[in-house]
Amino acid sequence: MANPDVKFLFAKPQHFFSLGFGSGLVPKAPGTFGTLVGLPLFWLISNYGLYLQLLIITALFLVGIYFCEVTGKALGVSDHGSIVWDEIIAIMLVLTFAPKNWAGWIVAFVLFRLFDIWKPFPIRQFDAKLKNGFGVMFDDLLAALYAIASMRLIYYLHLY
Repeated sequence: MANPDVKFLFAKPQHFFSLGFGSGLVPKAPGTFGTLVGLPLFWLISNYGLYLQLLIITALFLVGIYFCEVTGKALGVSDHGSIVWDEIIAIMLVLTFAPKNWAGWIVAFVLFRLFDIWKPFPIRQFDAKLKNGFGVMFDDLLAALYAIASMRLIYYLHLY
């Protein structure tokens, strides 16, 4: 299947989640739209303590491996562009460490998208080698870690 549609989205719960509740069906920049979906989802857990946030995000990451594996196999492409659960969970992780204001969230969003698209070493290498649900999730986890480190450096330097 080249491009999933609404019928595919609702065919299985795994597709619904891995396609970001439909945001992955957007024809242009589905990863960006998936990342946007992560913002209100993080807001739902933003008042929880750090450890509970990390526990929830870890659980969503782990179940995402399964979601992405099932959907990738059904599409015939392990990391099809419409699969955006990885972006959703990764931005939630980045927001966990972002300042709790709009500027912090915007910086978090921009940095995550930058590293997710650019894929600096070793992200690109993992992305090329790992062709399964874990691989789909893992390269975005690495992009999130780059974004968190960069965000913290920017914050430390008082640039925002």
